[in-house]
Amino acid sequence: MTQIENNSPEGFQLLEALFPHTGNAHLIGVTGAPGTGKSTLVNQLAFHYRHPKTGEEVPRIAVIAVDPTSPFSGGALLGDRVRMHDLTGDPGVFIRSMASRGSLGGLAAATGSLVQVFDAAGYELIIIETVGAGQAEVDIARLAHTTIVVEAPGLGDEIQTIKAGILEIADILVVNKADKPGAEHSLRALRTMLTLAHPQPEDQAHHGSPGSSPQTADDQQDTDWMPPVLPTVAVTGEGVPELIAELDRHLNYLQVSGEWQKREENRLTNELELLLKDSLRSHWETKISPTTYKNTLKKVITRQMTPWKAVEALLEGAGL
Repeated sequence: MTQIENNSPEGFQLLEALFPHTGNAHLIGVTGAPGTGKSTLVNQLAFHYRHPKTGEEVPRIAVIAVDPTSPFSGGALLGDRVRMHDLTGDPGVFIRSMASRGSLGGLAAATGSLVQVFDAAGYELIIIETVGAGQAEVDIARLAHTTIVVEAPGLGDEIQTIKAGILEIADILVVNKADKPGAEHSLRALRTMLTLAHPQPEDQAHHGSPGSSPQTADDQQDTDWMPPVLPTVAVTGEGVPELIAELDRHLNYLQVSGEWQKREENRLTNELELLLKDSLRSHWETKISPTTYKNTLKKVITRQMTPWKAVEALLEGAGL
């Protein structure tokens, strides 16, 4: 995994060998603003999956925790791993912390590659926790099959949720720290917003009704998924079994409706485009001299050349 993160030739060879064995794991993304309790919730999710109350099959779980880059070492601060103490010693859980290394969007550049490693290794569930960058975290929706957006009461106006595009990327909305003041207000506000964004016929169960199980998987075969809004208290595990039930329901919806295949296609398309952009830039950098670039940049700064003309000149100078 270190070779892959460092984008080494050895890492590339490993990915080449592993790729045909991928495509089986359920990818769960967990995102939200800092302070909402994402790491604690991920800890409880993995713990409950590994310790079911009934005789259900126990899945192997991989957790990828993307941490902010240390300004001193350039590595991950490992703060998320500290909060996942309940998983220590469980051979069926693998936790990998990785630094964002300046990448925007809540993920690191190599996150998708590490997902492939765990997928090929036979982990049935892969939970990806984003860095907690706030309004920029939409990349996770392009990677995960199911995206959980975590909110918390008292962190600001729920209108920020709309501005961030959260309603568009959330498959499941969680109001964590539901034992705090203002939790009911947050739940009502999010459910109201979802009702406006996803109008449902009056004869269908309302997804935001407390304790209701809205549409069954069979009912949803021909309809859009309506994101549920669930209260949780991650520090005690309250609400986590209900969240797992919704995750299972969403997985069933993806498989029955054909959405799973669509999301896999979109994920691989996005990965190919990102790799193509990186490769083209790397190829361009080998073809253009630093002096030419600096001289062109100087002309832009002194208003002798427009940025658009500068790009055209730099591409032509590199023979592209």
